[in-house]
Amino acid sequence: MPSLENRIAFVTGAASGIGRAIALKLAGQGATVICSDIDIQGAQSTAVLIKDAGGLASSEDMDTSDEDAVKDTLEQVVEKYGRLDILINNAGVGGKDWETTNAINLSGVYYGLIHACPIMARQGGGAVLNTSSIAGLGAVSWAHEYHENAALLGSLSAYTASKHGIIGLTKQFAVAFARSKVRVNAICPGYINTPIITELRSKKQQSFLESLHPMGRLGEPQEVAEVASFLVSDAASFVTGAAVPVDGGYTAK
Repeated sequence: MPSLENRIAFVTGAASGIGRAIALKLAGQGATVICSDIDIQGAQSTAVLIKDAGGLASSEDMDTSDEDAVKDTLEQVVEKYGRLDILINNAGVGGKDWETTNAINLSGVYYGLIHACPIMARQGGGAVLNTSSIAGLGAVSWAHEYHENAALLGSLSAYTASKHGIIGLTKQFAVAFARSKVRVNAICPGYINTPIITELRSKKQQSFLESLHPMGRLGEPQEVAEVASFLVSDAASFVTGAAVPVDGGYTAK
């Protein structure tokens, strides 16, 4: 895997799960990583893990649904480090209402894109990776079970809509900034062993979730991080506008 030495990377949702795994992976490849999360203690813990492993990291308390906060924080990163090479738009929620879900999952990604891409264009290039989902590539297959439960169907639909929207944003910004050498891609994880599926496990047996994947198991955050690190590296220099499944074959069915 190509080195990310001297790259400045900003990771949202870095307190746990996929975000933490990506932050650790990028740092392991030499990047200086700013770990951002509304859970500042979790973000600080991720930064400590990176430093303990010999990497360079700091933490930021940022609400991705607050556009002013996103804009100001990214500008502060550039002021401190001189540039912004990588943005991982990873922060997300599930099981919430329409407004909350889209404010964080969709608007949060948009704010990152609209403020980071021009910064990267001015400096001569960069890479953005947005975390979508298998729910951004198709409907959740077992949604029929909730057709008479407006609250549950509403939260599931909000999640699916937000993740589809992320892929749309990915393609639009990829095209808009392609000639400015700013690449924009998305990853679409299947069911991954992270805190976000804890609530889902209370409704579904783990064996059922595993059975949805042809590989017969859930994914691990580190497996998503491996693909993420490739997509933001120079090894993926001709890849932009892609939505890449990391799903154990889920979307191949």
